[in-house]
Amino acid sequence: MSLEQLVKISNYYGEKPEFVLAGGGNTSYKTDEHLYIKGSGTTLADITEQGFVKMNRSALAKMWERQYSKDNDEREAQVLEDLMDARERIEYNKRPSVETSLHDLFSQRYVVHTHPALINGITCSQQGKNAVERLFKDEAIWVDATKPGYILAAAVREEIKKYREKFSKDPDIVFLGNHGIFIAADTIEEIKKITDYVVNKIKDEIKNQPDFSQVQFDRQRAAEIAPAIRMLLKQENRGSIVTFRTNKQVMELVKDEQSFAPVSSAYSPDHIVYCRYQPLFIPCFEDIDEQYDVIESKVKEYKDKNQFMPKIIAVQNLGFFAHGENKKNADIAADVFMDAVKISVYTQAFGGHKFLSDELIRFINEWEVESYRSKIGLAVDDTKRLSDKIAIVTGSAQGFGKGIAEEMVKQGANMVIADLNYPMAEENAANLTGLYGKGRAIAVKVNVADEKDVNDMVINTVLEYGGLDVFVNNAGVVRAGSLEEMNVEDFDFVTKINYNAYFICAKYASKPMKIQHRFNKEYFMDIIQVNSKSGLAGSNKNFAYAGSKFGGVGLTQSFALELVEYNIKVNSVCPGNFYDGPLWSDPEKGLFVQYLQAGKVPGAKTVEDVKKAYEAKTPIRRGCTVKDVAKAIFYIIEQEYETGQAVPVTGGQIMLN
Repeated sequence: MSLEQLVKISNYYGEKPEFVLAGGGNTSYKTDEHLYIKGSGTTLADITEQGFVKMNRSALAKMWERQYSKDNDEREAQVLEDLMDARERIEYNKRPSVETSLHDLFSQRYVVHTHPALINGITCSQQGKNAVERLFKDEAIWVDATKPGYILAAAVREEIKKYREKFSKDPDIVFLGNHGIFIAADTIEEIKKITDYVVNKIKDEIKNQPDFSQVQFDRQRAAEIAPAIRMLLKQENRGSIVTFRTNKQVMELVKDEQSFAPVSSAYSPDHIVYCRYQPLFIPCFEDIDEQYDVIESKVKEYKDKNQFMPKIIAVQNLGFFAHGENKKNADIAADVFMDAVKISVYTQAFGGHKFLSDELIRFINEWEVESYRSKIGLAVDDTKRLSDKIAIVTGSAQGFGKGIAEEMVKQGANMVIADLNYPMAEENAANLTGLYGKGRAIAVKVNVADEKDVNDMVINTVLEYGGLDVFVNNAGVVRAGSLEEMNVEDFDFVTKINYNAYFICAKYASKPMKIQHRFNKEYFMDIIQVNSKSGLAGSNKNFAYAGSKFGGVGLTQSFALELVEYNIKVNSVCPGNFYDGPLWSDPEKGLFVQYLQAGKVPGAKTVEDVKKAYEAKTPIRRGCTVKDVAKAIFYIIEQEYETGQAVPVTGGQIMLN
């Protein structure tokens, strides 16, 4: 079936970022009576047959007989109404692409419209038209940049008419100024063949390739700037994510404002929709306070001038920051801007860069169709309890920490799986992104007792997401034993991980939080220690653990007093016994085994005896679960009137006075 072939060719190019970004591009298939075209809001990479809209070609043809208004808004509204009326009745829940009339112009069965950076090296260049005429002669037509929608379709219609009169056939290739390429053919094999031919011909002309190799940069400075940008661009009651990008090519562009010129405006409609038409360039200042003042004043100046916030902020000699209301949108903005970086290099082979005109930029920026596309493609789900909060959970490769991280991601958090066991952390992050979307989680290797490791963990988080909202200090260890059995090495080890590491983590986690507070005084953040019931009551023959947890409550109360002025709440959650995790149930090192060997439960002969004895201590008569603790964490994050607390989640085993 030909519709199956349409899905196949759509997925083929949609999965290739060198051809399609951010769900852009368009495809269609036609019979004598009907045209099947991609619906607005769908993406070529994963489109199915249900994603195409079935159009009546007779109704589409009649649109050319109508006289539309000369007013931009009125005309586009009239065209949209006619396009909607041209749908078959069964398609009334779908909106067809605005390019529908353009696709219908071709006599060929299949039409594929993509925006490859390589091809846009010609379409967005000063000598693009001449280059196309020289390279492709009578094989292709060129259409100057014009208003998308009906006006573009009319311009293409006129050029196709001229081509037919001259060659008695339709063109297979149409280059659109600042807008990509159309390839038309009767089979998808021909589509691929023609596309490869065009790409290879242009490749032969390209002398310089963009160099995206890694480069040394000031990671600490980037991590100091990202939280400021995140808060300055954050809209009230909306998420805010900033991702940082740099490489050798970007570094060349951000040397100074003159070097930045080739990416200082929009090459195509996609650049307007997904990363605004004017990136903001910020000069570099050595003093961080002076840098903050300049960023704040430049952002305000930008907003006053444009009536919206920038999506891309480049900082001299550093790189650029891309902003979105969630991680997906921030990454799309970054990817599309990197596409502009590629185009800026490719245009050098064809006389240099050529942006869209100011008139076209204004039209596209205000066009309802692009607003609709942006609304669908960049939709934000802010209904979850932790929607787009940025969180770190230490010790989250397994056990309690893993479960806490999973529950937080379910509620919309962006998660850093931080653990010394990096392969397992990577696996957990991959599972979470598979379930909840690309970028939703990343893995970071960290020894929480090592200051450099912890600092790097926070920097990696901030460069990926733009800041930090919730730090869950979960990593912990247990070494049980009596006074006679406990050695100094084990005692020091427990203290180092459970007590010292909490101090180190709080020290570095609070740094980006303080920066966020500087630029948004109403924003609340959280440092949460996963403590234990053993931090509320002594534990027989487990004094190393209990002592470290008692000390942890003291740190929590002290940190809370110090950080409250920054709206950083610091609390502890004190779970009861989590019997199902490795801490208790590991057959070699678990607490059941340790307690049995230490004789902590009189008369116990087996691990099962120890477990039953501990379950009997709890009025609710079961162990604590991950969900029990996660609910306490959610409560702590959501309330704004508690800090310095140790919240018990013990099933009544520990009852506060």
